Amino acid sequence: MQGKQNSVLFFTLKIFSATGGIEKVCRVASKALFEIFNGNLQIFCMHDKTGDASGNKYFPEKIQRSFEGNKVKASFSAIIAGRKKEVIVLSHINLLPVGWVIKKLNPKAKLVLFTHGIEVWQPLNNRKRKMLHCCDMVFSVSNFTRQKLIDVQGACPAKCFVLNNCLDPFLESKTHLQKPVDLLAKYNLEQTDIIIMTLTRLAITERNKGYDKVIAAIASLQKKSAATIKYLIAGKYTGEEKNFIFKLAETNGVTVILTGFIDDKELPAYFALADMYIMPSKKEGFGITFIEAMYYGLPVIGGNADGSADALDNGKLGIMVNPDRVAEIESAIAKIIHTKTAYIPAKEKLMEKFGFDVYKENLKKLMHI
Repeated sequence: MQGKQNSVLFFTLKIFSATGGIEKVCRVASKALFEIFNGNLQIFCMHDKTGDASGNKYFPEKIQRSFEGNKVKASFSAIIAGRKKEVIVLSHINLLPVGWVIKKLNPKAKLVLFTHGIEVWQPLNNRKRKMLHCCDMVFSVSNFTRQKLIDVQGACPAKCFVLNNCLDPFLESKTHLQKPVDLLAKYNLEQTDIIIMTLTRLAITERNKGYDKVIAAIASLQKKSAATIKYLIAGKYTGEEKNFIFKLAETNGVTVILTGFIDDKELPAYFALADMYIMPSKKEGFGITFIEAMYYGLPVIGGNADGSADALDNGKLGIMVNPDRVAEIESAIAKIIHTKTAYIPAKEKLMEKFGFDVYKENLKKLMHI
């Protein structure tokens, strides 16, 4: 299959209208597909608004068609366009019914599905499971998710491949040599404070991210260490979860700072503020924030019970812990406090594993281009 001879449709839910991990995947995947197929790419985005792609650096705005949440119009338009395409790429399992119809109408087309995490970890309904078998290739962001597809959904192992996420090629270079003075002042912090950071949405459904366990670990460590430790949790939060966290922090004598939503452009400054990044999750499909934190020079701690293992390269790039064991989390934090530089991954190793060029080459090989 020669890239320049193929026409490709990339059907997505969102690209620029949200800032989550899946949207980040869609941006870099769009850029990679555009380059692999020499510009022969059309992007249909179900929820983005007209103009959302304006000025983006990933691909020419003219190749994206936005449907502003009109699911019916987006689906029918994708089916019509897909009848004439040679490759159909779906960004999410929820788009599989559209891909199935296209495959029925255009059986010679190669149908590729991206899977990310929890959305495919629980049994799908029988209809979707049958549709899954019509895919020619299923890409998973981690080995954990690939295995779930096989074990839980009965997906064909020969069709399931791992395509780890990568760093955004347009990430700002590290510019902060010290902790930003404005953020120190904003959150009433000192240069000498040990600042532990987690980036996640805070809601009762997100406690699997492990921030409650981190609070317990810090509480225990504070009794044994002279270090002044502050826990900064960045991300949107519900009122219910805010109350839960502050009550938990007060009970344990831990200082917790909730920043609320942080724009992607502000993240480099927040990573510069922190001394380490931690998310001992049990339901992480991959964990792009791990590799972003490493990119900005932070040692990281992640769980060993989900897709985080791929982001930490099975412990080669960060410390892996049992997310249910507070003592392990405490020990990992203590190690970094005592010898931080020993746990900062080398930039070269990070880029060799998660650089955009590596991602694009892996995608190209998987698609046999």
